[in-house]
Formats: sequence, structure tokens, C-alpha cells
Amino acid sequence: MSLLVVGSVAYDSIITPQAAADEVLGGSATFFATAASHFTPVNLVAVVGDDFHHQDIAFLKDRRVSLEGLQTVPGKTFRWKGRYSENMNDRETIY
Repeated sequence: MSLLVVGSVAYDSIITPQAAADEVLGGSATFFATAASHFTPVNLVAVVGDDFHHQDIAFLKDRRVSLEGLQTVPGKTFRWKGRYSENMNDRETIY
């Protein structure tokens, strides 16, 4: 059995009280596909911009995620930036 994952592939910038990370690979489809790939073949359907990094494609391929459904379009890949509270349960979306 294989899975079809449809969702966002993005670059996240995250601020926590302990540290910050800018432009890291994120998105719900990325997280789900990466986790599921440990158990079954995964086919990913998503759209990224022409700025999507080759090393991030390699990351997914190394986990045997099929990228036949990954479409690259002119423009930027979706971005999300958020700040997490001290307890890490609450967050604020900045953009």
C-alpha cells in the first residue's frame, strides 16, 4: 500500500524563547510525507516556487518520497514565520 499526500511544502522561520531558525524546510505535506516514508511508499503532490532548494529535493528523495507530483512554478515557495511562547503551546503567526 502507498500513500498520496497533498498539502503544503514550505520554508518556515521559527522563533522560540530558546532559539530561532530561518528558512527551514517545513509544511504539512513535508512533515507527513517524511514520517510516513518510514512505513510505506509516499507520493507527494504539492507546488513549490523556482527558489526551492535542490538539497530539499534530495532530502525527500533520500526518504524515498516520490516527487512526480511536485510541481515547480515561477515565483517563491510558500513561507511561514511564527513565534512560540515560553510554554511552546501557544504560537503567533507573523506571516
